[in-house]
Amino acid sequence: MKRALAALVLAAGTVSAAEPLVTVGDVDLARYAGQWHEVAKYPNRFQQQCVGDTTATYALRDDGKVSVANRCRTRDGYEEVSGVARRVDGRTDRLQVSFLPAALRWLPFGWGDYWVIELAPDYRYAIVGEPSREYLWVLSRTPTLDDATWTSIDARIAAAGYDRAKVTRTPATAR
Repeated sequence: MKRALAALVLAAGTVSAAEPLVTVGDVDLARYAGQWHEVAKYPNRFQQQCVGDTTATYALRDDGKVSVANRCRTRDGYEEVSGVARRVDGRTDRLQVSFLPAALRWLPFGWGDYWVIELAPDYRYAIVGEPSREYLWVLSRTPTLDDATWTSIDARIAAAGYDRAKVTRTPATAR
């Protein structure tokens, strides 16, 4: 049903950015855990120092939250930041993430929306955004994606109401 709806949206054109952002439904967080490579994003102020090889590693915690470790290559080496994600209204496709020090995470600010708006059935790629469509990330289990997969993802980004012209690919070096 969701695939049919997505095909209908793609055939009809793009969704207006004013329309509510649709998420994927239930995400198996145990399957989602592990390392993801950022293959594209909307440029943002908190990743300005990153020049490539950006990863996010997620791990389930005993308290139901998810540990987050983001790492990227900078001009001077590598930088890593750790945080935590929590479910929104018990949902697994709508999370909030904070990179504030643990002692400050009780504050009502410092949490950003992390909504899974596309997820491959085999969990090999994901598109993550948030309701205002100011932030967007394309994640993959591998550092790069084949052209056919990228073309499909690019179309889905537009269908979700994002401006494809703002998307930048994240450089990945061979490891």
